[in-house]
Amino acid sequence: MSLMQSLKHRISLDGPLSLADYISECLLHPKYGYYTTSTPIGAAGDFITAPEISQMFGELIGLALVQSWLDQGSPSAFVLAELGPGRGTLMADLLRATRAVPGFHDAMELALVEASPSMREQQARALQDYRPHWLPSVEDLPQKPLFLIANEFFDALPIRQFQRAGDGWCERRIGMDPDSGALTLGLAAAAPQPALAHREGDTRDGDLVELCEVASVITEAIAQRIADYRGAALLIDYGDWRSLGDTLQALRAHRPTDPLTAPGEADLTAHVDFETLANAARASGCAHSRLTTQGVFLERLGITDRARALAAHLDGEALNQHIAAHRRLTHPDEMGTLFKVLGLFPARCSPPAGLEK
Repeated sequence: MSLMQSLKHRISLDGPLSLADYISECLLHPKYGYYTTSTPIGAAGDFITAPEISQMFGELIGLALVQSWLDQGSPSAFVLAELGPGRGTLMADLLRATRAVPGFHDAMELALVEASPSMREQQARALQDYRPHWLPSVEDLPQKPLFLIANEFFDALPIRQFQRAGDGWCERRIGMDPDSGALTLGLAAAAPQPALAHREGDTRDGDLVELCEVASVITEAIAQRIADYRGAALLIDYGDWRSLGDTLQALRAHRPTDPLTAPGEADLTAHVDFETLANAARASGCAHSRLTTQGVFLERLGITDRARALAAHLDGEALNQHIAAHRRLTHPDEMGTLFKVLGLFPARCSPPAGLEK
């Protein structure tokens, strides 16, 4: 049985699925899920992330977290964590850039939150010198100061979509076309949605709003650790302060595809609503920075100076690729504006380097 057949069987028995249920099955099904069966990152996969574009990204992230560690008195025992660490590239670059900082590596406990067995294997190879351990969820992080990075993690969490209908909201759900048997999107009956009460003032009938409930739960867990024990978190993803419209997309072999045609065979993501993350942090007694574009954040951390230093040792095609990587990470027409950064930090401390209150 394929995942498509499994989903159709489930719909025939229980009725249409929420988009969140569909995304969860597509990405995390124990036998057919995308992250279970695929190696998604890189030229041979379906997408490429910032750490795979240039070592500069992970290096600067590492220095920003080290500065927060120093600013908070250099805790003698802390957790360095990453959510969804991909192939381990970001963390490997981060650790290489911070190894000369006195006491930092000696004090850290390296924790990786990763659901995919195949990705864990790649992370183990990339980080074999650092004795990482893997956790199933953020709630399992130790009760210690926490310095955390989540790069392109929240965009892969399951969302629900709601269409405004007067004072209520119609949830978009996935069913089957009675004639062709193909998966199709439809609308449930209008109903109140208390979680969307704050969107009644900036939406009209027919507007579509996305809701990611699990993002709040995860952010609350991170923020609670930071509020209770100190630390900092850098949440980096594409999206904006407040979402509006259908942002669900599927990528296969670096090309957009229909999210409903090949479940389990394409990466599914949606834009992050950073207001939701900020509200969850505040509810846990944790401060957050202003939302900042990735390009501005990296420039404040000194990426141009770092790029020039690396360029001095390059020529020919290697130099051309290096220049292109710098542009891709920072230019407004590339990742520089689409991707945003939200920092979390203790209420009485300064935000991480590169960010403002």
